[in-house]
Amino acid sequence: MENFAAANLLRRLEPIRIGGFIVGFDPATTSPYVNYATPLPGTTPTEADVAALVGEFTRRGLLLRLEFAPDAAPEVEPALRRAGFGTEAVHEYLVCTPATLTHPAGLPSTRSPCSDAEFTEIDAALTEAFGAEFPAPADGASLLRRTQERGGAVRFVRAEDGACAGAASCSAPAEGTAELAGMGTRPAYRGRGVAAAVTSAPAGVLFERGAEPVWLEPTSDGSRRVYERVGFRPGGTRLYLRLAAPLP
Repeated sequence: MENFAAANLLRRLEPIRIGGFIVGFDPATTSPYVNYATPLPGTTPTEADVAALVGEFTRRGLLLRLEFAPDAAPEVEPALRRAGFGTEAVHEYLVCTPATLTHPAGLPSTRSPCSDAEFTEIDAALTEAFGAEFPAPADGASLLRRTQERGGAVRFVRAEDGACAGAASCSAPAEGTAELAGMGTRPAYRGRGVAAAVTSAPAGVLFERGAEPVWLEPTSDGSRRVYERVGFRPGGTRLYLRLAAPLP
């Protein structure tokens, strides 16, 4: 999983390596959920490595966050906590393989966006779906388009009234796996199978492109039930840390 996380960050527009950390920067947004760092497997960071990491984010005026599976780099968490990092979240991640993926009967059909208008509409729908839970990227439509153009998959459900009911995206394969993220359904369309549809469809696309497994992180018991319904199973734990003190 950490090999994927590092490879995925290297696909950012401005990836850099600092000691045993890979950092992915995207100048199109200041979102800390796009600009963050992850350690390489087995990394034992020095104080100088951590200081350099802090300095790079400070120079750019960005909040410093890290996302990683602690079992893959057990020396990282203690080093970061000594430097003042605190826990943002701990999430269990789920994995799906071609053998476990299911497409329950009766789900709405999904589509792949083709036009700028559709990417913009998906971005607006996801912003509404997430509310204040996750800050929206400044140029989410471009990020979605770039995901699709680079070998990932974006799928959405068109409601009867023509609106985008919900959507999700999956990264291009890296290190034999891919991440499904940004699954969201607008409040007015929840309970209609939209979330299950936009989860299973892109996972199937990525299996066809060689990813095995596809993984994701549920944010609630409700979303977890949706993912388990289409074949996702427990895979491990990921830790999210951020610098406890505000950057100067």
